Amino acid sequence: QVLPVESGGGLVQAGGSLRLSCSAAGRTFRKYAMGWFRQAPGQEREFVACISWDGVYTLYGDSVKGRFTISRDNVKNIMYLQMNNLKPEDTAVYYCNQDRVPFEVGSAHGLQENGDFGQGTQVTVFS
Repeated sequence: QVLPVESGGGLVQAGGSLRLSCSAAGRTFRKYAMGWFRQAPGQEREFVACISWDGVYTLYGDSVKGRFTISRDNVKNIMYLQMNNLKPEDTAVYYCNQDRVPFEVGSAHGLQENGDFGQGTQVTVFS
């Protein structure tokens, strides 16, 4: 089993931007919904965003709506999370998730239950 691999995390000042990337080589990338979750120290894992297998449908957690944008390139087999106007409360380990069920629209619950998580990438926002 090949898990997704995240990249692009780092240290950024509040108000700044970062773009996370996720590649997933284990399955035919274009067939599977994907998403992002995050976990801050001492907190439960939180849904951030997800995108359908074809990129048509997206869904965002309330805390990131209007600031984060999820997208995917089914030719390059990469998913992205563009994060703008970052806040200190966005500090967390960000995890990529790839669904195991093909041709799904994607949902927080579905990915949590039926997806594979990567190892995560740290995002730290300082004020």
